[in-house]
Amino acid sequence: MSISQPHVRPIVRGKVSREVEFGAKISVSLINGYSFLDRLGWDAYHESVDLKGQIENYKSRFGCYPASVHADKIYRTRENLNYCREEGIRLSGPPLGRPRLMTQEEAAREKRRHRGDERYRIPIEGKFGQGKRQFSLDRIMSKLAVTSGSTISVIFLVMNLEKLAAKIRLTSSILALDVAG
Repeated sequence: MSISQPHVRPIVRGKVSREVEFGAKISVSLINGYSFLDRLGWDAYHESVDLKGQIENYKSRFGCYPASVHADKIYRTRENLNYCREEGIRLSGPPLGRPRLMTQEEAAREKRRHRGDERYRIPIEGKFGQGKRQFSLDRIMSKLAVTSGSTISVIFLVMNLEKLAAKIRLTSSILALDVAG
């Protein structure tokens, strides 16, 4: 607990490196390299409850459901799997329960599909790393919960603006090459 930041609570994570973390719990969607901050809270909760809301946010932003969702294993609950199945969305990862018997060819195909799904998950971990490394996302010093939330939101906004600026620079350099050529 912190006297200067009473909204920051310890969150037991059970990770090897750190059993307890402090700070906000945020749910972020990554779509075409752009980050969407779907939920920001200061209390401990199970992240899997956010999946349905994140998918509905995607639908409200883009007008349709995503074809697939590449989420961490913690999101693979029966409730989320049933929801995705009802909406025609493929939720990445192995099926729940005991592994079924497969031929070697089927097992190899499943392994390739799971490896491919994991490749889609890597960029979201990179966004958190970028936020911590370049923008001090892991060292928010604001005193009020609302100010800390605003700081976190601005960090994700700036990361999106950097992505957009890089895209604009790339497009303008391609146009310059076309004009010169």
